[in-house]
Amino acid sequence: MSDIKIGVIGVGYLGSVHARIYSQIQGVQLVGVCDTDEVKARAVARQFHTTPFKEFSDLIGKVDAVSVVVPTNLHHVVAKPLLENGIHLLVEKPITTTLKEADDLLTVAKNKNLILQVGHVERFNAGFLAVEKIINKPIFIECHRLGPFKKRATDVGVILDLMIHDIDIILGLIKQKIKSIEAVGAPVLTEREDIANVRLQFENNSVCNLTASRITDKTMRKIRIFQRDAYISLDYFKPSCFIYRKEGPKITRQSVKIRKEEPLKLELESFVNCVRSKERPLVSGLEGRQALAIALEIEKKIKDFSNAL
Repeated sequence: MSDIKIGVIGVGYLGSVHARIYSQIQGVQLVGVCDTDEVKARAVARQFHTTPFKEFSDLIGKVDAVSVVVPTNLHHVVAKPLLENGIHLLVEKPITTTLKEADDLLTVAKNKNLILQVGHVERFNAGFLAVEKIINKPIFIECHRLGPFKKRATDVGVILDLMIHDIDIILGLIKQKIKSIEAVGAPVLTEREDIANVRLQFENNSVCNLTASRITDKTMRKIRIFQRDAYISLDYFKPSCFIYRKEGPKITRQSVKIRKEEPLKLELESFVNCVRSKERPLVSGLEGRQALAIALEIEKKIKDFSNAL
C-alpha cells in the first residue's frame, strides 16, 4: 500500500504540530509545509525533514491531502483551489467565516468526491471518547471554555475561536433543532467579543449554557452533562471524568478510566484513514457548517445585545 502524500499549509503554532504528527504517522509521507513566512517554513521543514514552500499552489500535483491551518479569513481562498484540483482537505475550525463560503467548499468537495474534514479536535479528546456512549438524552449541559489571552486567532471573536468547539460537541450530543438562543458578550482586549455567555434551548426542551473567555487567568475546559440517570463531569484539559449516580439515599461517584492520547494525533490519524478508505469523517464539512451557522447566529445576538445598550 503506497504512502498518502500530505502537506501542511500554515505552520504557525498549530500548523507546526500538524507537521510533527504527520511526520510520525505510518503510511504518510509529509511532502512539504507552506507558509508566507519563508523563514518559518524553512525552519519547520528542516525540523521534520520535508520541503518548504512559499505558495500553497506549489503543492498542487504533489500531494493527495492537505491540512489547512491558516487564519480563518483565508480558509476559503486557500481551500477552494485545492479541492478543485482533487486534493482531500482537513480545514481547521471554523470551516470558514461565512456560510456562503462553507457552502461553496461543500459543493466542490461533493462534486469532486473528496474528503472535507473540519478540525473540531475535542471530538477526539480521550475523555470525551470515554464518556460519549454513556451520554443519553441530556436535559441540561453546562460548558466552560476559558483561558488567558493569546495573540493568535484574534482575527475572530471568542465564539469562533473557542466556543465553537462546545457548539460542535453539543450539536453532536443533542440531535435536535435549536428553538431559541440568548447571548451576551463583550470586547475587552480586541475589537471582537472576548468573553461571552450563551443559553441554547432545543426543540426537545434540553438546555445548554455555554461560557467562553480568552481573558481569564487560568485555563478551564469543562463540560457537565445532566441526564435522568446520571450527572457526568468531564475535564477536557486533564483529562478526567466522573459520573455521579443516585443509589438509594446516596450519591455515588465513579471515576472513568481514560487513555491519555493526544487528541490532534487521533484526529489526523482519522483524517488519513478517511482519505485512504473514502469513509465519511467524524466531523465532515457538513458538521463544520452546522457549528458555524449557530456560532454566527450567536455573534449576531451579541451584536444586537451590544447595540441595545
